[in-house]
Amino acid sequence: MKVFQNWSGDVKSYPSQWEYPETEAEVVEIVKRAGREGKKIRVVGSGHSFTPLVYTDSILISLDKLSGIVSIDKPNLRATIKAGTKIHNLGEMLWEHGMSLENQGDIDKQSVAGALSTGTHGTGIAFGTLATAIRAMRIVTASGEVLECSASNNPEYFEAARIAMGTFGVITQMTLQLVPAYKLFYHATKTTVADCLSNLETLKKNRNFEFYYFPFTEVAQVKIMNETPDEPQPYGLSNYLSDLVLENGVFQIMSTISKHIPGTTTSISRFAGFAVSSASRKCRSYQAYPTVRLVRFHEMEYNVPAEHFTEIFKEVKKCIDNKRFRTHFPLECRFVKSDDIWLSPAYGRESAYIAAHNYQGMPYKEYFGALEEIFRHYGGRPHWGKIHTCNQAYLQSAYPRWQDFKRLRTSLDPTGMFLNGYLSELLAD
Repeated sequence: MKVFQNWSGDVKSYPSQWEYPETEAEVVEIVKRAGREGKKIRVVGSGHSFTPLVYTDSILISLDKLSGIVSIDKPNLRATIKAGTKIHNLGEMLWEHGMSLENQGDIDKQSVAGALSTGTHGTGIAFGTLATAIRAMRIVTASGEVLECSASNNPEYFEAARIAMGTFGVITQMTLQLVPAYKLFYHATKTTVADCLSNLETLKKNRNFEFYYFPFTEVAQVKIMNETPDEPQPYGLSNYLSDLVLENGVFQIMSTISKHIPGTTTSISRFAGFAVSSASRKCRSYQAYPTVRLVRFHEMEYNVPAEHFTEIFKEVKKCIDNKRFRTHFPLECRFVKSDDIWLSPAYGRESAYIAAHNYQGMPYKEYFGALEEIFRHYGGRPHWGKIHTCNQAYLQSAYPRWQDFKRLRTSLDPTGMFLNGYLSELLAD
């Protein structure tokens, strides 16, 4: 029996049936057959969620073969994309048509549908979560019918379905709003936490801005990107040494030491902060966003109100310093525009995101739990693809449209075909 395992290795299940549809019609037939047989369905893109969103012992649909561009609307800068298209492939496809995604996250291995429907985001105060680019969707619902939704066609379903974790049905395609193709100048530099926080409002004026904080130090690494007319630079030896040798190879060795010799963790984090250096490059947009991630980890990420970011960050830093958690991974801090998607963590508020990581195989629950307590005190909302311990009562208080979302979801899937045990705990009545 073929096993499913997510990227981090924490979620493993044994689906009784794998399906690899190549067309929407095949998806419809799979769903109708599952309905007749009373079976459950979950859908997997690239398995990059850290939560058991696609865990199942029933039918698992892979979207890997449902990939590519359906159509291009160049005058309106839109493209209709099959749901299983990988983001790292989409960038070059769109570039050939003179268009680009407006923004991206720092991982590009996910499928388009998987990334957008879990609330994936990049950074930049002018940009919302990636799902804000969706202009229309096609979803095969539990009845086997195809639901078409947009701002003008089934608008209520559209507001909810853009971030629904696959609980409305099987997304087969999305129409995305794009922008003219652009190039970015990327610059990373080392600074202090104090300088970063004191200059936060200025730094946020860059097109894209984020920073990393190295635990048990006063070191912050600031990363900014802005558009440039200059031609991209080739990926050279210095880039290779930085991305693969230093950031992954050396960090893998350090992580292994930290895992097996607990007393070294703090020193390793301090060394990582000490070793931070400056870097710059000019790239096509889709080449500038991704970070090479070969070292496996656990991750938790929360959205918090942007106006409280500095005080929240200081509490988090103090908590880590005082409790001396075994962590050597930097915290990642990003900023995102508010949106109106019902289950978007950025719903109705200008947002900051704080992501905590820990090396695969190292203890993380106490560390993540302590940070969650701080985030929730400020009304934090978890990233749907990242580890969290929120129950339905908390989520209902955090999301103003929670009950509306549940009502619409149930209307499309009254028997819970697209729920597993994890999602039932969050969404069942």
